[in-house]
Amino acid sequence: MSFMVSDSTLTIKFGKRVLDDLYVHIDYLHEVRKYEQYKDLIYDGINAIEAEDLKHCNVAKININKNRISFLQYLSFAEDAFPILNVSWVFDHDKKSLTLRSYSASLNPPILHRKELLVVHDHPLRGMWEKITKSAEELGLFSSGNPIGFKLNWQRVIASKGLRFDGNEFLPLGNQVEHYCNENFDINSPIQRHLTALSRSSISAPIQLLISHGLITESVDVFDYGCGRGDDLKALKETGVKCSGWDPHFANENCPLPADIVNLGFVINVIEDPAERVEAIQKSYDLARIALVVSVMLYSKDRPGKPYRDGFVTSRNTFQKYFIQDEFKDYLENILNVEPHMIGPGIAIIFKDKEKEQRFLVSKYRSSNIARRLMGARLSPKTSRVQNLRLSRTPRISKANRLAEELHPTLESLWAQTLDLGRFPEPFEISNLEILLEKLSLSRAKRLISTLFDQNLLNKAAQTRANEIKLFFLSRHFAKKSAFKEFDLRLKTDIKHFYGDYKTANKEALKLLLASANPDEIRNACEEAAAEGLGWLEENSHSLQIHTNLVERLPVVLRAYVACGLILWDSLSDFQLIKIHVLSGKLTLLQYLDFETQAIPLLIKRIKINIPKLDYDFFEYEESTFPPPPLLYKSRYMHEDIDGYAEQVEFDEKLEATGVLYDFDHPPNLRQIQEKLSAQRLEISGLNLIESTSIPQLEQKCGRYLSFKELIHCGETQARLGSPNLPLNPKTYNALYSLSEELLDPVIAYFGSIRLTYGFCSASLVSKINSRIAPKLDQHASHECNKHGIPICDRLGAAVDFIVEDEDMVEVAQWISDNLQFDRMYIYGREKPLHISYSTNTSRLVTFMCASSFGRLMPRSCSPEDISEFASKLIDF
Repeated sequence: MSFMVSDSTLTIKFGKRVLDDLYVHIDYLHEVRKYEQYKDLIYDGINAIEAEDLKHCNVAKININKNRISFLQYLSFAEDAFPILNVSWVFDHDKKSLTLRSYSASLNPPILHRKELLVVHDHPLRGMWEKITKSAEELGLFSSGNPIGFKLNWQRVIASKGLRFDGNEFLPLGNQVEHYCNENFDINSPIQRHLTALSRSSISAPIQLLISHGLITESVDVFDYGCGRGDDLKALKETGVKCSGWDPHFANENCPLPADIVNLGFVINVIEDPAERVEAIQKSYDLARIALVVSVMLYSKDRPGKPYRDGFVTSRNTFQKYFIQDEFKDYLENILNVEPHMIGPGIAIIFKDKEKEQRFLVSKYRSSNIARRLMGARLSPKTSRVQNLRLSRTPRISKANRLAEELHPTLESLWAQTLDLGRFPEPFEISNLEILLEKLSLSRAKRLISTLFDQNLLNKAAQTRANEIKLFFLSRHFAKKSAFKEFDLRLKTDIKHFYGDYKTANKEALKLLLASANPDEIRNACEEAAAEGLGWLEENSHSLQIHTNLVERLPVVLRAYVACGLILWDSLSDFQLIKIHVLSGKLTLLQYLDFETQAIPLLIKRIKINIPKLDYDFFEYEESTFPPPPLLYKSRYMHEDIDGYAEQVEFDEKLEATGVLYDFDHPPNLRQIQEKLSAQRLEISGLNLIESTSIPQLEQKCGRYLSFKELIHCGETQARLGSPNLPLNPKTYNALYSLSEELLDPVIAYFGSIRLTYGFCSASLVSKINSRIAPKLDQHASHECNKHGIPICDRLGAAVDFIVEDEDMVEVAQWISDNLQFDRMYIYGREKPLHISYSTNTSRLVTFMCASSFGRLMPRSCSPEDISEFASKLIDF
């Protein structure tokens, strides 16, 4: 919606209002600065930002309530219909601080809609931009509920309508989709979609983790030692994995068989004989060719049954032995004399194949989807040479360019492999090597890649991979050393390419370890991460809190810091957030209930690791003892690339706009927040903040000054008959609240108390009022329906008639028109009640009800700006 501020001399007729934020083009910031309420904020913000940085900005975002101004750089603002946000500088006037945030590496950066509202009406491009917006509106792309504020979410909405955006037009999506659309449409990689599908089946957590680590594929076979009813085996067979199992009760006819991967899932914790437990572990390990995975139950507050031997026996006469994570790891190592690797709470993997083990350990520090992130991120408006060749309209193309165009799909695939490795792949690492060699030699392919693709991306990928080698060697300082000959061929190749030899790699890892203990290094890295949108940096740079999925994208010194902390607590799989404490050398892991599906999830577990002391504290939260703290502003700790981010941002902005969080002196719990929202006729539903679906008590406040009862039990007929006159639809109560908040509260605050003469009118009350009402038009019935379920008044909203004693009601009407948004206003006279309504459609229609020569009231329309002047021309009004 456009924004208009007016006083006696000036009017701003441009700008876009989104909740409390006002967006304007930077070229017109001086117009906004003329207003007293904006002047100091804009002046101080401009002084805080470097002049050179300000030159690159094209949009300003102003928030008076938060006392902040943001200077935004959108790429190709004039050319792109929906430009992408590249960098933002946010000046906080209260803290006198300027924060930089870069979106250049984001796959899903924020984008700008309705940019025509940011410029003046005579801007030369405004007409073209308005046509694009109008077209999007007509196609339903801006309909409520669509999270369109980010690039990939916007692309999904367009595609869901069967469209694509080409130039300045929305066109039908044909059968053949351009390659770049397929590449950017879905931010989830295939393996991530595959795991999401598996998580909806009965497959167990240990098997899911093995799949996520790439240890279970169609090329390996699996044996489930103690398979129970065989749910895991059924799920694996459906995905094409060769598997079998044995169980002493459910599958006793089968024989234990050797396999690449052997699963001993939640078996040893139900064996009451300690010696038999050891035998089960040894037997299952002997069957494994690559690795054994063992899972057990960990201690928790709820332990059913009575103590028996070293565990508990239940009422059904079953046995449970519970472990502590560290105890479990030591237990396995003592039995097998092999180092276990913890991949989840109570889940350990023990390798037999040393080459596979080293590959697994390296993969723990290997960032995922390097090529996709680097190739997908919009680092500059420029296109690659290959793209330029493809888009060129020059009829004469050289033989070399034509060959490059023909080979482009092959070279692009090879380029992606190169970025993933951080170096040109060796022959054994190239997928479809034979097909590649049919078209050109490896040396020729390497030359073409070096000339056709951006080598700056390769430099970034190389730095990432070199850092990950250091992280791997850093982790080996805390474990049994492995001989160089035990490393797999790819790791040996990496060490030789990035460091030359094994000794140098170890030396660099030690330097990184020392840097991770330096608070200055940690603070600088935290500030760098926050500037890239990775996590939330607390005030005074005390700590950085970040989603665990983003750890691999942190600066290497922070990844080293986290790796040191995880020496004591091996897995992040159960945690959603991680907090890096800058000065204390501590690391906190945070687990929330229903983190992905709740806008305000509750903290249920916290692990605080003291790295220098090699110790940790464990905290659990439950309502009866320690109420779970709510996580507010969840989007701060996420990133544009994380699924659900757009919805969470929308929720957080709506919650912030309600102001309920400012009503507390101490951090509130979820119930207190819900009560405050309920008073505003709002409630939380999943990731959404919606209008209330409940019916309140009539005595409950409806806005600042009135109660629902006052708005419902008013009017002569209702008072005379004592009719209950109760709304039955929760939406009616919501509409009455909006009417009070948007219209009646400001009127009372300015003029003083008012007298309500006619408020809500139910269907039963309508039947008892004889004349001078129009229930199908006047909105007094709000959202109530007739006996056929059809709204009595299809305008919806809510309406009230009121009078301000000792005030000219024409002047009251003029003040409302000048300062407030309303739907319809009916003026009956200077000393008579004023009818006013409010709905989501603020049409601002003003009607004077004038007596004709026959004594009947006749409507006469008037411009909202001319109420007083129009009234002065009416006789006997």
